[in-house]
Amino acid sequence: MSVWLPGAPCTPAACVEPAGPCVAVPRAVLRLATVVVLVLAGIVWCPLGGRLPAQWVRRWCRAIVRAAGVRVRVTGAAVPTGGLLLVANHISWLDIPLLGAVRPARMLAKAEIRRWPVAGALVARGGVLFIERDRLRALPDTVARIAGALRAGAAVVAFPEGSTWCGRARGRFHRAVFQAALDAGVPVQPVRLRYLRAGRAASTAPAFVGEDTLLASLWRVARARDLVAEVEIRPLIPAGRHLDRRSLATAADPTPHAPARTHAP
Repeated sequence: MSVWLPGAPCTPAACVEPAGPCVAVPRAVLRLATVVVLVLAGIVWCPLGGRLPAQWVRRWCRAIVRAAGVRVRVTGAAVPTGGLLLVANHISWLDIPLLGAVRPARMLAKAEIRRWPVAGALVARGGVLFIERDRLRALPDTVARIAGALRAGAAVVAFPEGSTWCGRARGRFHRAVFQAALDAGVPVQPVRLRYLRAGRAASTAPAFVGEDTLLASLWRVARARDLVAEVEIRPLIPAGRHLDRRSLATAADPTPHAPARTHAP
């Protein structure tokens, strides 16, 4: 199995909680339509790449999350400027705009997206770094391209678990992407993402796992009431503190790994 494509045992049936308090259908439809409009606007803006002010990108990303009916709570210090590897656990499609609201960055994406009609070309011009996830021999070239972007002063977002998990269970950080930070001599910024119901109990409603479809996940989030996305910016790991990717990955991944649920809640 490729280091970019580890699997996760989480599935909608086993891990995603049943519907709790929901908003009315017309309100959910409005939320969903607004998210779609904002995402389409972002695809159109992608060719402008780094020419857009960072503050505009942050506001756009936060607007997507809020349009879905999710409140955002950010804790921790501000993320620094300059070349930076931004790593986080991976739960939902919401993770991407959440991290973009923290700091605009170049994303890693599977190479298949590049072949999508229209959208693929626009996203490529927006600075996405594509990964051949099923080709081990492509690993050195991919790491070199990520390192080059980091040396050039870009922030690069990676989800080292390699797959989405439900949020109650999670996977370990795989080491490959951390080699790029070592090669480029840049710091690593760990971020922990959590989704809560009414700001208290953990919620798996935003999870996008297993055979779940994007439309089903979008609708589940749009119907949910009182969802909160918690973004915890953890202490920065300076360049040079760790000399190998194994110890760097471990330092960036301090949270416990709960076993996946194997039955419906």
